[in-house]
Amino acid sequence: MAFEGLRQNISELDENVSSYVEHSIEYARLKSFKISMVLVTYLAKVILVGTIAVLALLFLSMAASFAIGNAMDNTIYGFAIVGLIYLILGVIGYRFRDKLNKPLLKMFSEYFFEEP
Repeated sequence: MAFEGLRQNISELDENVSSYVEHSIEYARLKSFKISMVLVTYLAKVILVGTIAVLALLFLSMAASFAIGNAMDNTIYGFAIVGLIYLILGVIGYRFRDKLNKPLLKMFSEYFFEEP
């Protein structure tokens, strides 16, 4: 009789462990799907907004170059000045590139370690 109860408990334990493993695998799949979808949608937004911003910046740069060139009576100087401004901004961005890592890491870790 005692062995029959023990056998039944072991059988229930086996079913519970199997169920736990299956649910854990399913949870991990759902969690990875959620994280990947958040990443994909974020990248899609960044690409879309970035493309629009780059086009706007291109046309504004052209307008500024021609305006500066007309003011200086030499279009080449206008383009050179705008190019120099972008070069300075690029150097500043390069110098502070490490400060960008922390906010990005924090943002993506919130999605990864978020409790359901």
